Amino acid sequence: MTLFTLALLGALTSRNSASMKALTLVDYKKFEYGDATDPIVGKKDVLVDVKACGICGSDVHGMDGSTGRRRPPIIMGHEASGVVVEVGDEVTEWKSGDRVTFDSTTYCGECHYCEKGLVNLCGNRQVIGVSCEDYRRHGAFADRVVVPHFGVCSIPNGVSFEQAALAEPVSIALHGVSRLPISSGETGVVVGTGMIGLFLVQALKAAGCDYVFAIDLAEDKLALARELGADQTLVPGKDDIVGAVKDATDGEGAHVSVEAVGVTDTVCLAIDVLRKGGATCLVGNLAPEINFPLQSVVTRELAVLGSCASAGEYSLALEAVASGKIKVDPIISAVVDLKDGASWFDRLRKNTEGLLKVVLQP
Repeated sequence: MTLFTLALLGALTSRNSASMKALTLVDYKKFEYGDATDPIVGKKDVLVDVKACGICGSDVHGMDGSTGRRRPPIIMGHEASGVVVEVGDEVTEWKSGDRVTFDSTTYCGECHYCEKGLVNLCGNRQVIGVSCEDYRRHGAFADRVVVPHFGVCSIPNGVSFEQAALAEPVSIALHGVSRLPISSGETGVVVGTGMIGLFLVQALKAAGCDYVFAIDLAEDKLALARELGADQTLVPGKDDIVGAVKDATDGEGAHVSVEAVGVTDTVCLAIDVLRKGGATCLVGNLAPEINFPLQSVVTRELAVLGSCASAGEYSLALEAVASGKIKVDPIISAVVDLKDGASWFDRLRKNTEGLLKVVLQP
């Protein structure tokens, strides 16, 4: 074998093992942008050329090790969209060139939860871009990512890659609202107007709520909530929140509420604003445990529901974005190059600029 042949083989091997760029969390709070191994396409997989990937709050919280779900080394990123470049041998519904986004979670499709459509409760569920005690699955802060074919969704005409990347958080909001018994003309309350909360405001409106309150400490977020459809905004410690909700509902309280923070005070507030027989859905999960107002729930016969991720609402999310029922552009604070991702993670972690969603482009 000639020296030229050996050199050529070496170059090919090098390209095959490290032929794409990625932003990798190599240690807690430390990122490196550089070569990464191309993902392997299984027989039921789809290889996507990533065009946009949002930085999720769970990525920001996980990068320092506090959640235990971003153990280095890991390529994070699960709010993504792109173009199909390759499909597995058993994949027939997708082809090269298709514009797609995809479910951030994978599931077995065979257990009794999956058979009932509760794929978010699958015992074999994994999240793309997560590394924990049980598994490591590299994500979409990279040129390319592999995902199972059954979680892939087509991007409607007129929806950009950046907009499609936000289908994941939109689907979370749609799933949370779908858990509630909402009838047309009712009153809803959203506690916490971060990104998910802002989508919840819009989702409640789309579900039929005639009047929606938004509650938060940040005036800038409340201003955006009003822009996106909130009829009235309130600030804890400044406004009489329960009184204001009762004034707008003939003294009864809201029919439904959604909590998007996950601490004792906000959960209690989501319960306090309800009328007798009302229902609240808990989407936020910042604290693992809270103090719970048991007697208030029992004596007023309230329904308290939990909501985990989404369960097949991606297509509905994309349709809502395409139709304008849910607006995502006001949520996007910046669209930047993937290679600059480390500095934007730092800015999001410091949380001094009011950034909501930063989208990275490979």
